[in-house]
Amino acid sequence: MFQKILVPTDGSELSVRAITGAVELAAKLGASIVGVTAVEPYAYATLSEYRPETIVEYEERANLAARERLDVLEAAARKGGVPVETVVARSFSPFEAIIETAKERGCDAILMASHGRRGLSAVLLGSETQKVLTHSQIPVIVYR
Repeated sequence: MFQKILVPTDGSELSVRAITGAVELAAKLGASIVGVTAVEPYAYATLSEYRPETIVEYEERANLAARERLDVLEAAARKGGVPVETVVARSFSPFEAIIETAKERGCDAILMASHGRRGLSAVLLGSETQKVLTHSQIPVIVYR
């Protein structure tokens, strides 16, 4: 069925639960996992000279946070005996980074968490999961 499953993580409790589900599914299918986390590039402010941190400080902080998120995914995959590779994607748009990474790495499915918002809050807040569902050309498994 699926041979390579992309698993995005933002470090939230929901995405950690989705990691667990992805590892279980991959183990049953004999599939591998590609873990991805999106990091926003450093934003240069044209209207203001003030930045609370330098680009070097920002990159160090962002890379550390990304590494921590992906370490959780790698540990779960190793524990489940599932081959894993990880990617830190730089993008102002996480859903686009997820879809692009899936294409670049030859994934045949994406498994990701959903916050399960309904009604007006879903419309107003949107969700990266909804955007991936709308734009992905490969199957998306929503873990709730």
